[in-house]
Parts: sequence; C-alpha cells; structure tokens
Amino acid sequence: MDLETIPGVGEKTARALEALDEPERALRRGDVATIATAPGITQGRAARIARGAIRQEHDDPGGFLATDRAREVYREVLSLLKARTVTDYAAQRLETIYPSPRRSRIEDVQAFAREAIDRDYDDAVLEALEGLEPLRNPGDVRVRERCLATTDAERYSEAREAIPELSVEVVEDAQGLAELARGYSTVIALDESFAGVTLEGDVQVKPDALENPAEVVPERPLSFFARNRDRLQAAVEVHQVAGLEPACDLAALEDGLSRLDEDGTVAGDDELDRLTTAVDDLDAAASAAESVANDRLREAIREQDVTIEGSDLLSLVERGAGVDSLLSRELADEYAAAVEAAREHLIDALDLDQGESEIARRAFSDEPAFPVERDEAVVSRLREELTAAKERRAGRLKRELAADLADQREGARQLVRDALELDVELAIARFAREYECTMPEFVESEARSASDGDEAASESGDPVGFAIEGGQSPLLDEPLEVIDPVDYAVSDVALLSGVNSGGKTSTLDLVASVVVLAHMGLPVPAERVRLRRFDDLHYHAKTQGTLDAGAFESTVREFADLAQGGEGSLVLVDELESITEPGASAKIIAGILEALSENGATAVFVSHLAGEIREMADYDVTVDGIEAVGLVDGELEVNRSPVKDHLARSTPELIVEKLADEARDDAVATNGGAPDGEGDPEPVFYDRLLEKFD
Repeated sequence: MDLETIPGVGEKTARALEALDEPERALRRGDVATIATAPGITQGRAARIARGAIRQEHDDPGGFLATDRAREVYREVLSLLKARTVTDYAAQRLETIYPSPRRSRIEDVQAFAREAIDRDYDDAVLEALEGLEPLRNPGDVRVRERCLATTDAERYSEAREAIPELSVEVVEDAQGLAELARGYSTVIALDESFAGVTLEGDVQVKPDALENPAEVVPERPLSFFARNRDRLQAAVEVHQVAGLEPACDLAALEDGLSRLDEDGTVAGDDELDRLTTAVDDLDAAASAAESVANDRLREAIREQDVTIEGSDLLSLVERGAGVDSLLSRELADEYAAAVEAAREHLIDALDLDQGESEIARRAFSDEPAFPVERDEAVVSRLREELTAAKERRAGRLKRELAADLADQREGARQLVRDALELDVELAIARFAREYECTMPEFVESEARSASDGDEAASESGDPVGFAIEGGQSPLLDEPLEVIDPVDYAVSDVALLSGVNSGGKTSTLDLVASVVVLAHMGLPVPAERVRLRRFDDLHYHAKTQGTLDAGAFESTVREFADLAQGGEGSLVLVDELESITEPGASAKIIAGILEALSENGATAVFVSHLAGEIREMADYDVTVDGIEAVGLVDGELEVNRSPVKDHLARSTPELIVEKLADEARDDAVATNGGAPDGEGDPEPVFYDRLLEKFD
C-alpha cells in the first residue's frame, strides 16, 4: 500500500505511519489505537486516516451523504452509537464506520456487526471497560549505569544505531576497558579479542550483543510493559469478566506484571529490596551509628572517675597528647564497646550480609578518638559495593523478567485491541437491543450487480427501492414504547401526503436513518428491512420561507444535476413547494419527479400539493398518504404507516368534517329527529365546504 495515496496522508504523515510495526494491517482494520501511536497523530486524525484507507481499499468514491440534512442524519445516528461506548477509543473507532455504496465494504461491517449484536454484556463488563485505554509507546529509554565498548569505529556506529539506550565508548585496549569499568556498573565489550581478559568490576564480553539487544538492555521490552501496566491489567480484567478468549497466557502476563513496578524496576524481590534500601539509607545509618558510639562514650566518661597525677599530666602536656591518649589509657574498654555498638548498629540498620559487614566494620577505627567519626573512604567503598550488587541483581532480574515477558508482547497488544474492540461491539449491541434492530436485507438488481462485478442477482423480480416493516425512528426524542411502528415501501418515485403533525417528516427521518445505518453495515431500527444499494442519499429538509431568486435558481440547478444522473440515488424531499409560489411549485416538482422516474431513481417527496402535482405530471405519479383517523379532543388520531396509492385528507378537511357532523347532530336534536337542515344553515354550509375537498 502506497501510504501517500491515502486521502489526507502526505509525505510527513506517511513517514510517521511507517514507524508502526504493521501500518497496512492497522489501516485496513481501522485500528485507530495503533494508528494513533504513530508520532504526531491524534486519535481523531487516526480515525480520518483509517476512513481514507478503507475507502481506498474498497474503491469507494465517497459522497454518499450528498446533502447537509443527509450528513446531519448520519451524525445523529453516529452520536447514538457513540453515546453507548465506554472508552474514547471506541467512540473514535465508530468514526471509521460510514455509509458506503460498495458491497464489499458493507459486507465487511455486516460481518462485524452480526457478531457484535450477539454479544452478551452486563454492568460488570461495562464497569471493567472504564479502566481501559489504548497502549502507549514506552518512549525513549536511557540506561546510564551500563555501556558498550569496542575498539572498532564501524562497530561503534552499528552499536549506536542498534542499541541507542546505552552509551557506546571506543577503547584502545584492556586498560581502556578497565578505566570504563571504574565509571560504569557494567561494561559490555563487543570485541571477541577481550575474551579471557580479567578486569576488576563487572565487565562482560558479548560479541553477539547487537543481535540480542533485549539481553543487553532488558529495559527496552520492560519499558513497554511498565508504561502500560495499568492498561494491560484493565484488559486482563475485561477478558476475565466478559469471558473473552485471550490472545496470550493471562496468568503468565499477570505474574510478569506483578513483578514489575511502573518505573520499570523489578518488584517483589527481597534481596533487591534489601540492597536498594541499604544504598538509600547508608548515609543516615552511618550518622546514626556515630551517634550511638558517641552517646555511649559520653555516658562512660560521665560515670568514670579519672585521676591524673601531676607527673602524668606534665608528661601528656609535654608530648602534646590529647584526649585520645587519655581514652586509650583510662577508657580503652569503654571505647572498644562504643565502636562495636556503632558497627553493629550500621550492620543491623542496613541488614548487611557477611561480606558487606566486613567492609562496614572498617568504617569505625579501633584507634581511640572523640568524637567518634566514620571513615568516609570506607563508607564510599561500601556504597560502591552495595550499588554494584544492587545493579547486578537488578540486571539479572530484569533479564529474567524480560525473557519471561518477551513472548507476551504481541499477545498483550492483541489483548488490549480485543478489549477495545469489545467496547465497539457492545456499543452496536446496546444500540441494536435498545432500538429493537435487525440486520437489513440488500436486494441486488442484475444491472447493479454487474456494475460492481458481483454475481449475485435480485432475490425477487419485484423492483425494490426500500421496504420497511415496523420501523421506529431513532431520531425521535421519545421513548421507544411510545413511538408507533411504521410500515412503508417505495420502489420508484412517490409523493407522500398527510395531515399536519401526522408524521410525514418523521417518516422521511426514519427512511433516511434506516438507509444510512444499512449502508454503514449496521443493524436498523425495524422488524424487517429490504432495500437496494444506493449510490448516494439526497435528503432535502423543509425550507424556512420562500427563497429569493438566487437561492431558488441554485436549488433548481441542484435538482437538474440530480435528475440527469440520479440512477441509483435515493432522494428524500420535505415540502419543496415552500421554495416559491404554490402554483409554480407544483409544476416544478412534477417536472423533477418525471426526470427522476425516467432515470430510475428512488424518491419520496413530502407535499401538501400532492393532488396538484399529480395533475401536472405527464405520468401516473404514485401518491401515498398518512391518514388521520379523526380528531379526538382536538388531537389528531393518525395511522402513522403511509397508505399506498392514497391521497390523505388534510387537517382542514378533518376539521370541517367534524364541524359538519356536529351541526347535523345539533339539527337532529333541534328538529325532533329530522335532519333536513331547514331553519339551520350550518350543515349545508359545512357540506358545501366538504365538497370542495373532493
């Protein structure tokens, strides 16, 4: 795949995508989480790039949503789906699912959606998803206590490129290697010529180090797991609660994560913890040991009666002797006990082993002195020994843990991907159940199948635009239980008539949302839906007020273009007559319907001028009607499903009919049961008005 051919991907973005392990796989799958790990790419941009790649793969020209209202319907149904996601990832991932005219794309999403709507879920699963996030890149890792060494300049360049986490040093000989060992906890020599050389410090000869970087820098794989520790644990919980088949050994992954701190250090090892604590507490413990010795000496001096004869005092003064000599002579045992207490305190406080204790004991001299002070050179030596032991222990544990987790990395990535995708699936499942959805049936015409290179033909010889049974518009801001199901089918071009507030616009919204969801490959809110694959959706909402001349001309031009190339289009129009005078509107709409019918488009025009338009058209226009059953307490009772080939009565006609019935009832009561109308002109008046509606 040439990344720069994807819409919205330039040279810079293509380079960023190439940094991914498998960019083509991520793009084809719409894997927003993986795409968003590329440098400088946000999740929102990742979704747009994925959409572009999917369109390219399916040779999708785009533009299915051909009008503002069509795009609004898509955004509304998409928002309903996104509202049922838990993670930000799932909301962005749903952005890659868009209405398409391509059979291959629709079928890809349908396969995903069919599995999704069968998913079981409960509050525990949704709660587990709340802690889930896409994995993060570990970022740059730098290890300062370890270095690589070589005598070869070319090898030096290779090492810097292969293992950027470590410093690489050039040495001339073993002496140079020895000098490095004094500045680093561990030196790894890359030249085989150093094999057999014995040096002080931790010097390792590994000629194959560049081929096995994880052994040299276990921090590299561990940083991935450390940075994503919480996210991986959340993915494990999702799999366990939801009963998903894991892509890796969950027990082994959990064990590895339990041994790893968030900063990338190994956790749970008592010896490493002891050494770390000893290094951190060394200065404080040495100071405390000094205090122990000096406190004991002060107490001994206070309790001891020391007598100095004149000749002894003169001798001490002449020799320049001080308190040290006095201590040595008079308090030798007490000083020895104080120093021993200091040594034991230091050893016990740091929990030192035998070898470390031998060094620690030398931190306090046997030579009497007051106050007692530690030997800083010895303390530094002890610190070096403890630090080196700690680094050796940590390095070995890191290598062991890195080896244990090495085979889990790709499985761990898939574990998170699967958990995130579960959120996408559950959003679809929740939408489908809450709106009582079903998967639509696409009916392919022979001409359409041939144009796509498909072998499938129509299941039925009957022409089908769309046929909806028991549809309930998801765009209505009402609970599902109060929405009347609608049955409606149109095979070519139809006018939809009906009373005001009878549901004509809601019917168009239902048709639009069903068609949009179907072409997204998703379940639709109906008991059953059959429809053809449309090339595009033109939904024109009701115009507010009469248009000026320029806007009117633009609208007519738009329909002219549509009428010339409208085969395969679905056209939904709400009261186009409002664009100009009613008489002219009827003529214009009749002409548009004629052109759309000739070109094989499917269309529904809502109009209060259905009768006039039918008279103006030069062919038998289908007129469907949303029929009002009557008026009850001033409210319309309506059959929301359009009646085929029926011009629905208007609201004024129903009101006049109601007035006429009431007048006749009053006349009967007034004339003793003789509804002749004499003496009461109202029934005759209302009857004359009703005749005008015939």
